[in-house]
Order: sequence, then structure tokens, then C-alpha cells
Amino acid sequence: MEDIDAWVWWLIGAAGLGIPLVVTAMPEFGMLAVGAVAGALTAGLGGGVVLQVLVFAAVSVALIAVVRPIAARQRAQMPQLATGIDALKGKQAVVLERIDTSGGRIKLGGEVWSARSLDTGQTYEVGQEVDVVEIEGATAIVM
Repeated sequence: MEDIDAWVWWLIGAAGLGIPLVVTAMPEFGMLAVGAVAGALTAGLGGGVVLQVLVFAAVSVALIAVVRPIAARQRAQMPQLATGIDALKGKQAVVLERIDTSGGRIKLGGEVWSARSLDTGQTYEVGQEVDVVEIEGATAIVM
């Protein structure tokens, strides 16, 4: 055990921290692994044990302090690309059957949808263009 250089132990530690990174997908383990690689580099350049530990701690803390807030902001943002029914909101459609509060039909995105008017007294005639406000189940709410 004494024949193994300190830098090798640091690399073993980095690999050991990489395993839970892959298993749990917690990026903090990756940041600690990078800190361990920095400790191995310090040991390889001839730094003492205290310096190795200080470099490991400084690099790990710096990465966690800088990268974690950036990652948290990215996770909190809404997706840029709307898909599914969210992509249909705000689109224009053409009335195929007269629409009132009880129902009707529209052509939306190349498909025929059941639709009803958002406003209780409003009706839309065949051929008119309407805006999709909401999707409730398989019914488009239009205005």
C-alpha cells in the first residue's frame, strides 16, 4: 500500500466519486470527482498532503458554488418548444361547422376538432377564422 503514489489514490477517489454520479445522476459527485483529479494533479506535481487536500476542497467548493446555481436556473426554466396541446394554444383555425357555446367543428393543424365558443353569446360561421384559446380534452375553446 505504501508503494502507491498519492496521485493514484486521488484518481481512485475520483473514480469512486464518478460511480455514484452515474448511478444517481447527482452532478455534485462529478464536481467532487473533478476536485479529486485536481488533488491528483497537485500530488503529481509534488505538493504536500495539506496542499492536495486544500486544492481538492477549493476546486470542489468552487465548482459547486458556480455550477449548481446555473444548473438550477436551467432546470427551472420552461421549455422553449411547446409540444402537444400546448403548441395548439394561440393558433388560428377555420370553422367547418357553426360554433356556439354548445359546440361546432374547426380545422386546426390539419385535423378536425370539436370546438365551442369562449364567449356565451358569440357564434362563428363556416369559413371564419378563429383563435384557439384553450384545449379541454378533445375540444378547442375558441374566440
